Amino acid sequence: MVVLWVEIEIMSSLAPIVLFTYNRPDHTIKTIEALKSNKLAKESRLFIFSDGAKSVKDSEAVNRLREYLKGIDGFKSIEIIERNQNYGLKKSIINGVSTVVNEYGKIIVLEDDVVTSPTFLNYMNFALSYFENDKKVWHISGWTPDINTKSLPDFFFWRIMNCYGWGTWEDRWSNYSSDSNEIMKSFNFIEKMRFSFWGLANFWRQIKANKSGKINTWAIFWYAVIFKNKGLCLTPKQSFAKNIGFDGSGVHTTAENAYKNERVLNNKSIFHFEQIKVKESTKAIQKAYWFYFMEDLTKLFRKIN
Repeated sequence: MVVLWVEIEIMSSLAPIVLFTYNRPDHTIKTIEALKSNKLAKESRLFIFSDGAKSVKDSEAVNRLREYLKGIDGFKSIEIIERNQNYGLKKSIINGVSTVVNEYGKIIVLEDDVVTSPTFLNYMNFALSYFENDKKVWHISGWTPDINTKSLPDFFFWRIMNCYGWGTWEDRWSNYSSDSNEIMKSFNFIEKMRFSFWGLANFWRQIKANKSGKINTWAIFWYAVIFKNKGLCLTPKQSFAKNIGFDGSGVHTTAENAYKNERVLNNKSIFHFEQIKVKESTKAIQKAYWFYFMEDLTKLFRKIN
């Protein structure tokens, strides 16, 4: 009965989809075509934020992409927001997510290099409806890193925020802050260690790199806000999305930091969330420690060689 009720609920109130694009027509076409193959695409509102060119060199690709965007169909409605100037990914996402989620209360977010499975929208909408009133849940992930998923359930909760296809709600997103000084002051030593898996992951280093101006990213701050609020992120054992931008075409995704072993995408369309305990999975966290340890070891061997 619970599953049937949620199915009826999501069909009456689907979350809007927000897609952020810049100057990669080939990637964006693959992203949109995959999204259109979703059963719920025709019932969904799609908002596309097209960032302005930051150089004459980029303007041709930006304009070519915008011409393509004007001709797409397959959704309930499509609204294209063309920026007259270059916002950059961080400002574009913060501004775009805030604008849409404040109006609709919940949101599904994609970037122009994320390809989804045909049941991605089913999963995201089902989860957003099912966990909306559970304030411990802050984020719905469509992707999971290449941890050893053996013995893990189909879906689990942990502190880790992944943003290759994700969703959240207005009351959670309203806490977002990218003030590195404020965040760094609010973390004690133990929190820093838990946040970064005792230094095995580079999460705290990303906060520091933002403060120093070496990088300018948004996602690490969303993870920090979730972590400080003891929030949980629903994560699938098998990803419903994958990143196709690890080819040197993206600002923050390069071949050097690619996840090499992308799994076959998840095509499940029935989700038994009532079987999941809303608490962090100790087993998943242990697997994450091992994953980050092996990543560090691999990077060390590369340096030596």
